[in-house]
Amino acid sequence: MKYTTIKEHHLYNKTFSRGARYSGQYVSVFVLRDYAAKRLKKENPEKKAYNRFGVSVTKRVGGAVQRSRAKRILRAGYRAVEPELKTGYLVVITPKEGILDIKSTDVEKELRRGFAKLDMFQENVTP
Repeated sequence: MKYTTIKEHHLYNKTFSRGARYSGQYVSVFVLRDYAAKRLKKENPEKKAYNRFGVSVTKRVGGAVQRSRAKRILRAGYRAVEPELKTGYLVVITPKEGILDIKSTDVEKELRRGFAKLDMFQENVTP
């Protein structure tokens, strides 16, 4: 299932301030329980819970082209990890300055490490 993005600014702020955090070499991951998950599950035509995902890239990463590339790399890394994650959370990922020198597979490895530390993986994942 395609992930749903976070569209409201206050949800980014809430995730940054109250969420659990993992800070790695290339990315920082913020995770917070989504209190609207039950309502969104009812509204979903498939009646499935899902995570809401957001990317926040600052100007320290570079110009507009570099920031867009960083977003693409982060989305690709998250897309590979997303089926194994618990649902019903707000997930925000922010890149660090060295993100443009690596590939999405390296980001995927770091996201796996971060989500494992944050206890976000489902116990019984069947691929």
